[in-house]
Amino acid sequence: MTEPVLHGYFRSTASYRVRIALNLKGVAYADAFHHLLKGEQRAPDYLMLNPQGFVPTLEVDGTVLTQSLAICEYLDETIAGHKLLPDDPLRRAGVRAAALLIACDIHPIQNLKVLQRLRGLGLNKEQVTDWARQVIDEGLEAFDRLIAGEEGPYCFGDQVTLADIFLVPQLGNARRFGVELRWPRLLAVEQACLALDAFSRAAPQNQPDAE
Repeated sequence: MTEPVLHGYFRSTASYRVRIALNLKGVAYADAFHHLLKGEQRAPDYLMLNPQGFVPTLEVDGTVLTQSLAICEYLDETIAGHKLLPDDPLRRAGVRAAALLIACDIHPIQNLKVLQRLRGLGLNKEQVTDWARQVIDEGLEAFDRLIAGEEGPYCFGDQVTLADIFLVPQLGNARRFGVELRWPRLLAVEQACLALDAFSRAAPQNQPDAE
């Protein structure tokens, strides 16, 4: 693999996921930044790469990959080392379900594009924030219950999986929206993950484009 280029934004939780995965896999990469609040993701040259105008996008070996879950699974399937998904099919399905809970049922309903549309429909700032807070709260409550029978220190035992890669950025986003983090198990997972170099280097505040 030639050095990939990761198109992202420091505060994007989806970009954060891919940064963690790249770090866990030991892949060096170049950054290309797109400031979402300034609309840089809608620039014509970027839309040629990613027609959705979302981040992240990963350019690798002449191919363009989009969607953080697909990118993480590609990395897991093509690069040896740390496994992001268990070998056992049932365990693998469980990890995927946890990751998808965040990727499909929390994040899309409270992402920037949705919140902007809510404002366009006449909701004020407080109402939009309340919307996002409720979506995140309900989703994290379900996530907590989903992994309740699993031992730590991570979501599914003693190895970081896709579930952890998706959970940690979402917890950061929850704080931004003022969600009460009332789940000791999730906070313990976060603490264990953030002690790892792969997570700390990927954190939003440690990115070159951080404001």
